[in-house]
Amino acid sequence: MIAELARAIGFHRAAVIPIEAPRRHALYTSWLAAGHAGEMTYLAQPEHVAQRADLHTLLAGARSLVVVALAYDRRDPEAPVALRGTIARYARGDDYHMVMRDKLVALGDALAARLGRPVATRPCVDSAPVHEREWAERAGLGFVAKNTMLIAPGLGSYVVLGELLVDVELGVTAEPQKPRCGSCRACLDACPTGAFVDAYVLDARRCISYLTIEHEGVIPRELRPQMGTWVFGCDVCQEVCPFNAGSPKPDDEPDPRLRPRSVEHALPDLVALAARGANQVRQLVKRTALRRISREILLRNVAIALGNTGSPDAIPALVALLRERPLVRAHAVWALRRLGASAQLAAHRDDDPLVLAEMNAGDDT
Repeated sequence: MIAELARAIGFHRAAVIPIEAPRRHALYTSWLAAGHAGEMTYLAQPEHVAQRADLHTLLAGARSLVVVALAYDRRDPEAPVALRGTIARYARGDDYHMVMRDKLVALGDALAARLGRPVATRPCVDSAPVHEREWAERAGLGFVAKNTMLIAPGLGSYVVLGELLVDVELGVTAEPQKPRCGSCRACLDACPTGAFVDAYVLDARRCISYLTIEHEGVIPRELRPQMGTWVFGCDVCQEVCPFNAGSPKPDDEPDPRLRPRSVEHALPDLVALAARGANQVRQLVKRTALRRISREILLRNVAIALGNTGSPDAIPALVALLRERPLVRAHAVWALRRLGASAQLAAHRDDDPLVLAEMNAGDDT
C-alpha cells in the first residue's frame, strides 16, 4: 500500500519499518566527541541527541516509520562562460526541504484517506534530529557507502531522504540490502581536502560542503586551493562513485522541482555572481537551499573559486570584492595573490586585522 501511495505522489523509493531504537547512536555520539562536527554545535545539544535516540520524542504515539527517497538531477546544464563556479546538485532546484515536506504531508493525507480514519503524522526532512541514513538502510532503500552517503541501487546517491512517523501499525516492507562497496575506495581517494578519516568516517571540518555552508569564518588557508570552484556544497565523492554512472531510467527521472532552475543555479558565472548586490542575491536564492548561507559567506566562497580558476580574467572581479566586508576582502586578497596580482594588492589599503593578517601571510597559497 505505502509503495503504491508513495509512487503516486512522486517518491522514487518507499518502505515501512517498525519503531525501534537506532543501532548506530553510539557511533554518532563518538563522532561528536571526536570533534568531527566542527562548528555544528547544535548537533551535540542534549535535546537534539536525545531525540535522535528515540523516535517517540518526535511523535509520542508513533507505531511505524515510512522512509522515502526522492531523486534529484545529476546532470549538468550547458555553460558557455569560462569562469564558472559549481553548486552541489541537490541545491540547484527548489529547496528540497520544502519539496520533501510537501510530499510527506501529501503521503500522510493519502494514507488517512486510504484507511478511512485520521492519522497522526510527523514528517521529517534532514533538518529533523533523525538518523535518516540508518533508517533508509534498514528500510532497504539502499546501503550506506564509505563516503557516508546512502546509495540506492538504480538511483545512486543523488537522492534526498525523508521520513514520516505515523500512529498506525503498517505492514513492514523492509528488505535490507548489504553494502556493495567491496574494496572500492574511489570516493575516499577523490576527496580534494582529505575529509575522510577512514571509510564511513567524515571529518566535517575538512569537507568542502561544510566549509562552504556551515563554516562562517575564515577558511583554513591550506584547504582553499583544494576547494576548486565549489561555491555551495560539493559532489566530488559522488561524481566518482560507480553507482552514479550513467543516466537514470525513465521511471526514475528526477523530480521536476529538483532540477536546476537555470544555469546560474548550477554553474554560476563567477564574475557576475561576485557583482550581485543584496537584492539580486536574495532573488537568486529565493526558495532554494542556497538561502542557507548569507551573501557574505557566498562572496567569500566566490572569492576562493575565482582564485582557483587560475585566470587573470578573474582579477577585476576580485579587486571589486575588496570593497566588501572584511571576511570577503581577506579571501579576495588570498585569491589575488594566487593569481599573481601583485600590483592590485600593492594598491590596496586596509586597516582590518583579518585582512591585514591575510596581506601579511606571504606567498603560501
